[in-house]
Amino acid sequence: MKDFQNIKKIGVLLIILVLLPYITQARNIDPPFNEHEYFSFDCDLCSCSTSSGSFGFGTLGNANFIGLRYIYQKFESKKGIFENSPISKETFNTYQLWAQIPISNALYINVSLPYQDLSRKIDNSNEQINGIGDSNLIGWYKLRLYKKQKDSAMVNMGRAASGHALQFGVGIKLPTGKFEESLADNVNPGFQIGTGSVDGIFSLGYNYGSNKLGINTVMTYYVKGENKNDYQFGNQFSYSANFYTAFPREKVNIMPFVGLSGDIYNKITQYGETLNDTDGSITNATLGTEFAFSKCILGINYTLPVNQDLFGGNVESKNRFSLYINYAL
Repeated sequence: MKDFQNIKKIGVLLIILVLLPYITQARNIDPPFNEHEYFSFDCDLCSCSTSSGSFGFGTLGNANFIGLRYIYQKFESKKGIFENSPISKETFNTYQLWAQIPISNALYINVSLPYQDLSRKIDNSNEQINGIGDSNLIGWYKLRLYKKQKDSAMVNMGRAASGHALQFGVGIKLPTGKFEESLADNVNPGFQIGTGSVDGIFSLGYNYGSNKLGINTVMTYYVKGENKNDYQFGNQFSYSANFYTAFPREKVNIMPFVGLSGDIYNKITQYGETLNDTDGSITNATLGTEFAFSKCILGINYTLPVNQDLFGGNVESKNRFSLYINYAL
C-alpha cells in the first residue's frame, strides 16, 4: 500500500512538472469554438459491465491530442438478500494513456491504453488486483455541415461552416487486460482487469459549437465477444450529452460544462446460459471544467448517479471523478 501511495505521489509531481512550462510560457488564446471542436468519445473504462462507457473520450479545447487521464470510481456491492448481508466496498483507479490522432481533415483515430488498480473491502478482508487493462482503437469520420449559399456569386468564395457536425465511429476493444475466472462469481463482475474478449464498438455523434455555447451528443453500442473461459459480458449501450461555454482570459481559457450520461447493460452469459441479475442501467449527471494554457489542456469533472438499477439492485455506483492533462497536436 505504501508503494502504491508513493506511485500516486510521483504521478502528481509528474503532472505538475509537465504543466509548469506551459503555465509560465502561456500566451493569449482565442475563444475555442471557431477553431476547435469538442466531441465526447466513448470508451469502456475497465472493459467490464459496471464500468461506464459514457465517461467520454475527448476534451473541450482541442480536437487532436495526446495525454494522460486518471479516473476514480467507487461502488458498493451487497453479497446476499438480507438487510444485514455483507457489503463489499470497491474502488476502481484507472490511469489511462489516450490520444486522438488526425489522418486527414475528415478522418481520425482514437486510441487508449489503461492501467487498472482495483481494490475492495468486505468484512475484515482486503483484496487488490492491478495490471494493464483492455485497449481501445476507434476510427472516426467527421461530416461537417455548411450553411446554404444564398448568393450563387458567393459560391466560389468557399462554403461557410454552420458549426454543426456528425461523427461516425467504428472500433475494436482488444483483450490486453487479464480476465480471472475465479472473480467471475462476484456480485460485481466488473471487478476485473479485463474481459478476455474482442469487442466491437459502433458510435454515432452530433455536435454544435458557436463563439459562446456548444453542445455534443454521442451514442455508442458495444458488441461483447465471448472469451476463452466461455464467459461473455452483455452488450452495452452508452449515451451522453454535454453543454459547455467559455470564459476567455488573457492567458487561459476557462470552459465549464454540465452533462447527462448513461449506460444500459444486457445480461451476462456463461457456458451458453444466461445469468440472472446481471443486467441493469444507470443515468449520471456530470459537472466539470477545463483550463487551456496555450497547447496544454487540464480538465476535471465529477459524476454522480441520479438513477440506477444494477445487477438486481445488488450493486450501487457511488460517484466518479476524472482528471486529465493533454497536449494539443
